[in-house]
Amino acid sequence: MNGEQLTAVYRNNRGEIISFQTSGGRIISYRKALMEAENGGIEGIHIYENEDGSMQLNPSDAPSFDDFPSLY
Repeated sequence: MNGEQLTAVYRNNRGEIISFQTSGGRIISYRKALMEAENGGIEGIHIYENEDGSMQLNPSDAPSFDDFPSLY
């Protein structure tokens, strides 16, 4: 593995993920994580298109980010 992995999530008050912590210790926005995953900089992530046409992230080895630790 050459890229980082997502290790924790930060959610807004509606429960939506707004940023991630990476295995390298960086805090990056959802959009930056999506861009880096598309370019191969973040591994262990599936990218898919939602019903509304927006791109979404999902962990490769879990059904969702629900089990990821939360950042405060």
